[in-house]
Amino acid sequence: MPKALSEMISDDLYAIIASGKRFQPGSKLPNEIDLSKELNVNRATLRMAVRILVTRGVLEIQRGKGTFVRSDFDPNKIDSDESVLFDPEIESSVRDLYELRIAIEPEAAFLATKRGTEKEINYILEIGERLEEKLYSNEDRQNEEKEFHKAIAKATHNEYINKIMPILIKDMDKAVTVTSSFEELRTETIRDHRLIMDFMKRRDAEGAKAAMRLHMVHALSLMTERVEKK
Repeated sequence: MPKALSEMISDDLYAIIASGKRFQPGSKLPNEIDLSKELNVNRATLRMAVRILVTRGVLEIQRGKGTFVRSDFDPNKIDSDESVLFDPEIESSVRDLYELRIAIEPEAAFLATKRGTEKEINYILEIGERLEEKLYSNEDRQNEEKEFHKAIAKATHNEYINKIMPILIKDMDKAVTVTSSFEELRTETIRDHRLIMDFMKRRDAEGAKAAMRLHMVHALSLMTERVEKK
């Protein structure tokens, strides 16, 4: 499949940064308007290119300050790091992640609802409320998103689910970074998380399982639709 324009722009921007001639680790990039003119792309494409480089550990976005080259950026390390599970085909990688989550997380929700202690269920609901607030205000939700699913995994009291979940959580922040600009997905997430929480609060394990699967399917469907439009 041909590379999307945002991926090509991310490659161009990466080459500029990796050369070390213009930007050093910790350097601030030009503002969005100037950089989009320089690269001859619209601002939406530039934003996606920046997000791709954020997931690769090249850039970081500091709220209220701008976009910076990470202070620990090392082009040799980035190119050879085989531990990075996400490749530059970022949308396809997110799709693969959601397919794996569909296979695991609905059952995790089922077991957590059945086996979780009152304290564990209440903590899941508390984190879910904080996540919902971040979604409504369109703030960075990565920490709350990861903690919500981590808390569900812990409440399953299943050793293997707890071993697998950190792998999903590691890449979940990359998925959130890439998909956070999708307004439709944000709306679906608010509704789906509320449904999951309602079923867990009522100790309806089958309902929690169905709601979690619906949440994963919604996200996968929107991701697949985006990939197919490219």
